[in-house]
Amino acid sequence: MGEEGGPVRVSDSNVVDHTHNDDLSRQLDIYPLSCYYFGSKEAIPFKDETLADRVQRLNSNYAAHGLRTCVEAVILVELFKHPHILLLQVRNCIFKLPGGRLRPGELEIDGLKRKLSRKLCVNADADGIAWEVGECLDVWWRPEFETLPCRDLPSTDKNPKECTKLFLVKLPESRKFIVPKNLKLLAIPLCQINKNRETYGPIISGVPELLSDFTFNIIEA
Repeated sequence: MGEEGGPVRVSDSNVVDHTHNDDLSRQLDIYPLSCYYFGSKEAIPFKDETLADRVQRLNSNYAAHGLRTCVEAVILVELFKHPHILLLQVRNCIFKLPGGRLRPGELEIDGLKRKLSRKLCVNADADGIAWEVGECLDVWWRPEFETLPCRDLPSTDKNPKECTKLFLVKLPESRKFIVPKNLKLLAIPLCQINKNRETYGPIISGVPELLSDFTFNIIEA
C-alpha cells in the first residue's frame, strides 16, 4: 500500500517470499471480506448524555474503581487486494475499534473476547468460534477524561485515569458478524485512516504505523 499512504507490505499467498522468513510471527494471513457473513441483532442501549455528563460519570467510576482500562481489537480483512480494518460506527459519525472497558479484576484477553462476542456475535460464546487474540500492538493513556489520549504519559503524571490497549485479533477463514442495529460494522482501507486524526482520532489513525512491520498474506477465497 506504499503508494496509497499505508506503510504495509502485502504479498500474494501463491508467491513464495523469502525476505521475511526469519520472523514468521510478523506475518498475518488475511481473508477476503466475501468470506464473512454480516447480520444484525437487537440494538445495544446507549447512555443518552452530554459530554459533561459522561466526564462526570467516568470520574465517579474512577473514584470508586481506579484506573479505567479498555481493550480494543485490530481486525483485518482483504478487499480489492488491500488490507482493510473493521471499525464500528456509532451514530453515523463516531468510529471505534471493537472492544470496550474491562470489568474490575477482569483479565485483558478475557475482557476483549467478551466485548467482541457482545458486539459482533449472536451470543456470548462467540457462536462457537473462539476469538484468536494475538499480541498487544500499542498502549494509550488519558491523564484526564477531558483530554485526548497519548502514547507517552508525562513523567509528572503518576495517576492516569484511563489506559487503552490495542490487540491484534486474527480471523479464521469464515465467521458470522452479528452487529447491534444501532451500530455499523465497516471495512475501511488502511490507507484511508493513515494519519487521518481529524476523522478517526489519534488511536485509529495510528494503526497503519503499528502494522508497518507486518507482511500480510492475502489468502484467495
